[in-house]
Amino acid sequence: MCRKEYPGKALVWRCECGGYLEVAEVPAFVPSAIQTLPSLWRYRRLLPPLPEEATVSMMEGWTPLVRVPLSAGEVSCKMDFLLPTGSYKDRGATLLVSYLKAAGAPHVHDDSSGNAGAALAGYCARAGIPCDLYIPAHASGGKLAQIQAYGARLVPVPGPREEAKKASMADAASFYASHNWHPLFFEGVKTYAWEVWEQLGRAAPDHVVVPCGYGSLVIGAYRGFKALRDAGEIDRLPRIFAVQASACSPVYQAFAQGAGDVVPVTPGTTLAEGIASGSPLRGREILEAVRATDGAVVTVTEDEIVRALRLLARRGMFVEPTAAAAPAAADRLLREGRLRAADETVVVLTGNGLKAWEKIRPLLEGGVS
Repeated sequence: MCRKEYPGKALVWRCECGGYLEVAEVPAFVPSAIQTLPSLWRYRRLLPPLPEEATVSMMEGWTPLVRVPLSAGEVSCKMDFLLPTGSYKDRGATLLVSYLKAAGAPHVHDDSSGNAGAALAGYCARAGIPCDLYIPAHASGGKLAQIQAYGARLVPVPGPREEAKKASMADAASFYASHNWHPLFFEGVKTYAWEVWEQLGRAAPDHVVVPCGYGSLVIGAYRGFKALRDAGEIDRLPRIFAVQASACSPVYQAFAQGAGDVVPVTPGTTLAEGIASGSPLRGREILEAVRATDGAVVTVTEDEIVRALRLLARRGMFVEPTAAAAPAAADRLLREGRLRAADETVVVLTGNGLKAWEKIRPLLEGGVS
């Protein structure tokens, strides 16, 4: 990075050098700064400053942390599929769209596998900002309908996820409000780590298991828990386990090879459409976060995803296939002894099953195996 600085209200998504941006100054974590609001905005004083009058919120955050028995042991599930637009992406969208409103963005666009697009569309609708979304044509119908319901212009793009990204980046007619490029999105996502810390009695879990496509949950966990450690609120970082689908696993391949960065791959076909990302922008940062916590990158098969999807449904949790990837990995890690049943393991459930009901329905017919 060239370390060039831009004004806080500048409508810019990428540095002139071509690199991604970071927030220049993030407040240090001070527990006394937490407010009593039952929303992630309880951490307003600990997040990058945004004008309070520009806040675009639907009281997102503060989702339940629920004990869930898997086949090999219990874990705690962070229920982010219950957020307003049905996925954890609302955490980043509320900060990103608040910034767009404060900066006076007249019209924005983004690319997404579906959930981030739905989150951006929903929050832009609340802010009154016109929004265009470039989405893979094969994305779940529920997500496509949701985006259109919010009044956004849907642009279906044939081919893999990367084609939607190319089409969106070529659009010069409006501001590219990319959730994968803009740093405020990642600052919003990290709030789930602080919520987990509070919900566990101001303690860190031993392990965090999250699905990983472009890596915002991995980076969010690392930044959130690191802020707590730097403040002396916890004495160690939880181990971060990033989960990819076997059919699309560029981060896993780089981790297994000991590489410092990710080499792009051609995505294969997977039910976990939300993590079918062949060329994650912040691959180096994802790998650094996993290694700094003595964690790992693991893959799960399509069969394992389906089994976890069925099991969670029988536990009362209807999530989309991408969200089932993390509990599938946690279950196998427990069986293999890489996670201990006595440890506190937090698994983030990322997206609501109603978004992909037409793909899920035939998968559930066989029951739990």
